[in-house]
Amino acid sequence: MIIAVDFDGTIVEHRYPHIGKELPFAIASLKQIQSEGHALILWTAREGRLLQEAIDFCEKRGLEFFAVNSNYPGEEVDEAGIRARKLHADLFIDDRAVGGLPDWGAIYEVVHNRWTWRQYYEYLGTLPKEEKKGFWARIFGR
Repeated sequence: MIIAVDFDGTIVEHRYPHIGKELPFAIASLKQIQSEGHALILWTAREGRLLQEAIDFCEKRGLEFFAVNSNYPGEEVDEAGIRARKLHADLFIDDRAVGGLPDWGAIYEVVHNRWTWRQYYEYLGTLPKEEKKGFWARIFGR
């Protein structure tokens, strides 16, 4: 899989523009995921010097990314200096995702086993109870 990973709040605690403390097992989990053949892309709002600091932080810990803020290494920038407006990835790991950031052990299990989150919670026996359908779900029958 191609996996896009955010930096602030996902690999490290939020301390932007500074680099926060590494979140427990973030780097180790990403290195293990990478060793299993998955391509990792660092996808962050950081640019310039701040981006280089994030890259250096990861590299010092043995984590190198397939690409940074782009779909592939060496991707050309457009007239505005932007690489990819939309990233092509199979999975996005980001603390701002709906539901927040699970712990890195759970993230690893889902990626390693190629599970959905529903399958992960079924495995744990903690499948969240069905919530009442919202207005739009009732209208469109979902």
